Amino acid sequence: MEEITYPIRINRYLYLKGFCSRRKADQLIEKGDILINGEVATLGAKVLLGDEVTVGKHVRKLQSEYKYFLYHKPRGIVSHNPQGDEKSVEDVSGLGKSFFPVGRLDKASHGLMLLTNDGRIVNRLLSPEFEHEREYVVRVDKKITNTFITRMKKGVNIEGYTTKPSIVRKVNDLTFNITLTEGKKHQIRRMTVALGYQVKDLKRIRIMDLTLSAIEEGKTKEFSNEEKTSLLKSLTVPTDA
Repeated sequence: MEEITYPIRINRYLYLKGFCSRRKADQLIEKGDILINGEVATLGAKVLLGDEVTVGKHVRKLQSEYKYFLYHKPRGIVSHNPQGDEKSVEDVSGLGKSFFPVGRLDKASHGLMLLTNDGRIVNRLLSPEFEHEREYVVRVDKKITNTFITRMKKGVNIEGYTTKPSIVRKVNDLTFNITLTEGKKHQIRRMTVALGYQVKDLKRIRIMDLTLSAIEEGKTKEFSNEEKTSLLKSLTVPTDA
C-alpha cells in the first residue's frame, strides 16, 4: 500500500490503513462514527501526524457481519473513483456501496476481483511484502519471442523501477500467462510497452488460490464459511469476527 504522508484527508487515511474504502469512510463520517482525538470527524477533515483516530460503536458492530465475494469484472468498469459517466465496481456489482474492491483492475481489463466490507484484509492482501500471487492471461499485438518471455521473467525497468521477477509462460504466438507478487499501477501494460509490445487484452484469472472458475462476467459468488475461514487464515487475519 502507499505510504501515508501527513496531513492527510480522513477518508484516505482510513483507506490506506486498510480499514475501508474512501466512499465507505465518508458514509461512516456522516454517521458520526469516526473520531479524531476524541472529536467527531467531519467530511474533509485532515489527520495530522500523532493524531488518534478511533471508531464508534456502530462501526465495531460491523465486525460480526464481514462478507466476501468473488466478482468477474467486465471491461469498461473502473475499480475506483469513477469520473463523469463512468461506472465503478460498487455501482454495478449488485452488492451495494458497503462492499468495496480490494485492489485495482483497470478499466480496459477484466477478470477476477475480491469484494468485501472487511478493511482488515486490504494491506494483508495487497502489500508486496506478503508476496501473494496474482495471475493474468495477456494477449499482445505481435508475435511473442523467447527474448520477450525471458525479460518479462527477470524483471523490466518501467520508468526507473525494475519489477520483481515473475512467472511467465507462453501460451501461443500472441498470448502469455504471467504471475506477479506485486501490483504497480498498470504494471503489465507498462512492462509490455517497455519491451516494444502493446496489450490487446488483459484478464486476471487468479488471486492467491482464488480462481475465476465459472463465474459469469458481471456476476458475484459469495464465499462459503469454509472459503472465508481459509482466506482469513492465509492472510493471518482473525477468523472469530
